[in-house]
Amino acid sequence: MGFMRDVEIVWDDLLEAFDNPESDVIFFLDRETGEIFAVPADYEDDEFWHDLEESDERFIQIPGFDYDQERLLLHEFIRGVENDALKRMLERAFEGKRPFGKLDEILSFYPEEFDRFMARKEEIISERIRHWLEEHDLFGEEEEF
Repeated sequence: MGFMRDVEIVWDDLLEAFDNPESDVIFFLDRETGEIFAVPADYEDDEFWHDLEESDERFIQIPGFDYDQERLLLHEFIRGVENDALKRMLERAFEGKRPFGKLDEILSFYPEEFDRFMARKEEIISERIRHWLEEHDLFGEEEEF
């Protein structure tokens, strides 16, 4: 195992990158500075991509949004909803092709449930980030929420 690099990574930026559902945007982490930057997936600058490959692991691609994990989270969350009417609405939204936007709309009328959902989602993403940082021998300067 390599040594841990203790660079300062802005946790919120990392959360945002992991929670990015856009497949046409790729996020990278600069291992030396801790900086996170986004690049369009179809960025047509061969020199840029070549430099990135030659950088000897300095720039690591941040894995995007994980739909399977999101569906699991939604399923688990909906099971825990006490309000029957809300539960039925969420179940219908969940069965749709792209339930995520609808879910936010529905939950905006139920602030407590919305907060519970967002807290759980952040926990799951934070967990993914921690595993990813360990995999790449990185320590994030994690802030307490």
